[in-house]
Amino acid sequence: MHVQQGDVPVYTVSGANTARPLPDWLARRRKRSLKADAEYQNRIELLQDFSFEEASACVRVSEDNNWIVSTGTYKPQIHVHYLPHLSLSYARHTTSLNVKFSLLSTDASKSLHLQSDRRVELHTPAGLHEVIKLPRYGRDLCYDRLTTEALIGSVGLGPDGHGEVFRFNLEAGRFMQSYQVDVGSDSGSEVGLQGSIWAPAVNSIAIAENTHNLLAFGTSVGSVEFWDPRSRSRIAVLGGQEGEITALDFNDSGLSIATGSSSGVVKLFDMRSPKPLWQKDHGSGFPIKNLIHMTTSSSERKILSSDKQLIKINEESSGQTWTSIEPIVDLNFTTWVKGTGMILTANEGQAMHAFLIPQLGNAPRWAGHLDSLTEEMASEVTTDNYENYKFLTLPELRSLSMDHLIGKTNLLRPYMHGYFVASKLYEQARLIANPFAFDEERAKRIKEKVEKERASRIRGNKKVKVNQRLVDKLLKKQEKRATVDPNAGILGDERFSRMFENEEFQIDENSREFKALNPSTQVDPDSGKPTHPATASSEESDMGSDGSSDESDDSEDVPQKARDSVIMRARGRDVVGDKEIRFAPEPRKKEKKDQPITTEEKRTAARRSASGNALRRI
Repeated sequence: MHVQQGDVPVYTVSGANTARPLPDWLARRRKRSLKADAEYQNRIELLQDFSFEEASACVRVSEDNNWIVSTGTYKPQIHVHYLPHLSLSYARHTTSLNVKFSLLSTDASKSLHLQSDRRVELHTPAGLHEVIKLPRYGRDLCYDRLTTEALIGSVGLGPDGHGEVFRFNLEAGRFMQSYQVDVGSDSGSEVGLQGSIWAPAVNSIAIAENTHNLLAFGTSVGSVEFWDPRSRSRIAVLGGQEGEITALDFNDSGLSIATGSSSGVVKLFDMRSPKPLWQKDHGSGFPIKNLIHMTTSSSERKILSSDKQLIKINEESSGQTWTSIEPIVDLNFTTWVKGTGMILTANEGQAMHAFLIPQLGNAPRWAGHLDSLTEEMASEVTTDNYENYKFLTLPELRSLSMDHLIGKTNLLRPYMHGYFVASKLYEQARLIANPFAFDEERAKRIKEKVEKERASRIRGNKKVKVNQRLVDKLLKKQEKRATVDPNAGILGDERFSRMFENEEFQIDENSREFKALNPSTQVDPDSGKPTHPATASSEESDMGSDGSSDESDDSEDVPQKARDSVIMRARGRDVVGDKEIRFAPEPRKKEKKDQPITTEEKRTAARRSASGNALRRI
C-alpha cells in the first residue's frame, strides 16, 4: 500500500507500477527469481486477477456492492468479481471491443454492453443472451429504469438531418422512435452512412434518477439538451459552451448538473439558470471522461472529474480543489463505490487501480481490513507527512503572536500538545517577530559547519615507549600545518624506530648537551619535567614582593640566594644564540612620613616647565 503526500491522504491499494507491462517471458523469469524473496511471497492482492492482459476499458460496481464488472482487452473480455470472496467469479470473451456498459439489475446478473462494431449485447451469468444491431455507431449508453429503455447516443445525422439517441425498449424487444437532437451539420469530407471522420454526435447521456427523471444529452457542438421522457419532448437547451460536451452528471437532488468539455473544463449549472455557478479547468487539455457527484462520511458534497491523466475532487459549493490523484498510466474510466472512500479506475496497463481516501469514507465492507491499516499509518504522524507544515507548541505560538488564530483558521491544525502551522504563515510570522532571523540562522549554520569540519580533523595521538615528549612535539608541529600523520617523517622511518623503543636512546634533558641545544627549556629538579623559566620567575617575584613589603625595608635583609634566583633569558632576532641576564629585585622603600619637605623641593614641584623634554626635570 502506498500513500500519496498532501493535505488529504490518498492510499493506492492496487495498481500498476509501470505504464507498460513486461513481456511474458521476462515476467516468468522475474517470478522465478522472486521465489526466495519472503516479502514477495507474503504479498497479498486486494482482488484476485483484478487486471487484464493489455488494458481495461470500463468498470462498474453493482448497487448491492457485491459485484464488480469490468471490460478490457486484449483479447476483448469481461471479468466479473464476487467481492465477499475477493475473487474472480467468471471471465468471458467477446468478439469486439467494449465501449461502455450498464448494469440492468442490482447485482451483476444482467448487463448491457455497447460494442465497437455497432452492436449492443445483453449478457447474463449463463452467457450471451441477445445481440442488437444499431443503425450507426454508438458513443454512450444509458439505461432508463422507469421506461425500461436503453438509450444509445449515436454518431452522424439521421434521415431528417438531426442527431439521434436510439431508444431500445427491453420490455417490448424493439426500437422506439428516437430522440431528435440538434448536433449541427456534417461539413466533413467523404460523407457516408456513418458520417465523415469529424461527424457530429451525441457524446454523453445523463438521467436524473430518483428525482424528476429528466434526460440530458451532450453534443459535439457544445450544447446540452434536456428532454422529458414522459412527453418525449425537448424542454430546454443549454448552449454556448466551449468545445464538445463529453461528460454529464446530475446532482442527487436533480437541481444542478455538472458538465465536462473536450477542452478539460468542468462547470456546475443550476437547472434554473444558464450561467454556471463555477467552472474549473483541469489544465491538461484532455477531454473530461467522467463526472460523479459524491457525498463524504461527514455529509460534505464533492464532484469527481477525471480525464486521461488526472482525477480531481472539487468542493461542490465553491469548486475549490479538495484533492487530486495522478496515476502513472492513462485512465479510460473512473467509478466510485458509493458510500465508501474507494475509487476504481479502468486504465492502460495490466493492473486496474483502486484508491482509498479515508476522509471521503470508510473502506467497503469487503475490504474492511484497510481501515485498520490506514489508521495505523495515520497514527505514525511525523513531520515528513506534513511537508508543508511546521509543528509549534503553544508557548512558541505566543512568542510569534499567533495564539489568536487558534480555532479560527485551518492553517493551524491541533495535534497532541501543539499545532501544525502552515510553512508560509510560519515564515512570515517569524520574519515579523525577528527581522534578523535570516542572518542569525546563516551565522548558526556557518558555525555548525565549521565545528563539524573541526571535529572531523584527525588528532595526532601516538604512544611510544621512549621519548614520548619528542613524539608529541612532532605531532603538534604537524597539526599546525593541518597535516597530521602519525607515520610521517622520522615517526614512520624504520631507521629511527629504535629511538622510540629502546631505553638506551632516551633523551636526557638534564644533560649539558640538551641544555645547549635547548637553552629555553628548564628542568624542575623535583619533578624532572621541563618548565618555562618565565613562569617560575614570575611566581617567585610575586612571593618576594608580597613578603618583602612587610618583613624588611632594606635590601640587605634579602638573602643572596633569593636575589640570584630570578633569571631571564632573551633571544634576539639579529643575535645568534641566547643571552642570559641575572638580576636581584630590590624592595621598594617606604617613604618617611616624619621627614620634612625642603623649600627647594616645594618650589621645584610647583614650577611648570615650558619645555617638553622630560629629562630636564631630572
